[in-house]
Amino acid sequence: MLKNYFKIAIAVLKRRKFFTFISLFGIAFTLTILIVATAFVDNAVSANYPEANRDRSLYINMLEQRNPEKGYSMNGPMSYHYASTYISTLKTPEKVALGTMFTPTNTYVANKKLVIDLKLTNAEFWDVMQFHFLEGKPYGQQQIANSELVAVISEETKQEYFGDVASVVGKTIETDNVKYKVMGVVKSVPVTMLVSYADMYVPYTASKTNLKTKSYNGMFMAVLMGRTKADLPKMKAEYASVVAKVPPGDAEMKQVISHADKYLESFVRSSPLRGKDGPNMSMLYLVLVVFVLLFMLLPTLNLVNINISRIMERSSEIGVRKAFGASSGTLIGQFVVENLILTAIGTVIGVALSFFVLQYINSSGMIANIHLTINFTVLLYSVIACIVFGLLSGVYPAWRMSRLQVVAALKA
Repeated sequence: MLKNYFKIAIAVLKRRKFFTFISLFGIAFTLTILIVATAFVDNAVSANYPEANRDRSLYINMLEQRNPEKGYSMNGPMSYHYASTYISTLKTPEKVALGTMFTPTNTYVANKKLVIDLKLTNAEFWDVMQFHFLEGKPYGQQQIANSELVAVISEETKQEYFGDVASVVGKTIETDNVKYKVMGVVKSVPVTMLVSYADMYVPYTASKTNLKTKSYNGMFMAVLMGRTKADLPKMKAEYASVVAKVPPGDAEMKQVISHADKYLESFVRSSPLRGKDGPNMSMLYLVLVVFVLLFMLLPTLNLVNINISRIMERSSEIGVRKAFGASSGTLIGQFVVENLILTAIGTVIGVALSFFVLQYINSSGMIANIHLTINFTVLLYSVIACIVFGLLSGVYPAWRMSRLQVVAALKA
């Protein structure tokens, strides 16, 4: 029976090529957008290079100081003083990585301006982040203690600054009028990895700002890495206990608020989806589901209208089949299967198109150093979405068709 349904479906698709093209285009285009968007999200929030330890890490990106009485607050990354005093001394984490937000700096190569995004880090940054060193090694605690001007640069920076040379370890790179000795070269990181991305990494002791200031706000973020995933609740509880005892860092402020969160939670906390008691992850997932449903609604309605038109054209066939005893259930089953076949063809086209779009994005340099893929989870959810798409757009037209009276269908 399914073989006959397939033959009929192909014949119907060939009958009205324009309607078929519109239907397949709507399915394939919708699926391509969903897969590409999901690949971006997956790349940004999953444990990818070099943040391979996200599943056992907590992130401290923001620190807020409040004065509830006067109704104002200061919110932003933390200072080195706060990080070293209240975060680096935590006992539960195996390692505590400190790093600043990347800062653009300028240098000139052959009279051409080159912008290098600079990040200051501590030595444990290299233990928490799993960088792939193409040559050399990271700087350690000894270089930091000696305030040495050393650096680790990205593969892209090596190419742009030094050109096509075999090795640059030991060479000097200058930016913002400061010369650094290159200790290592790492595989470049995409800018979407906000915590680990930079073109050049240097010890925090190379900072031009005063690290001894007692202010709590600055440019640093912290990553707490546990020995296992089971350490996450303990690390979160320990940090909450420490923050509760932190005195105000400013005479105008009365309260210090800071949280250690999982990666995605750390960004949701500072977004409009932030709840009263923390990041509202349920709301985030609800927003994403609603967005996907709304995005699918237009092509679904379009396909419903096309299917109704196509079914009305087949009213004589429906009338004949009903006259020979075909039940409404049989006819509904046939037309739903036909629509699922159409959807399946559109899905195959959409997956193939998505693959080529992702390959184009990866090779075009549209987002430097990013590598997007269609993983199993993305593909599975996309197929499920297409099945739902096919059912939604096929059930109502099939029901309308099954309600046709034999006489009316034969006269149409």
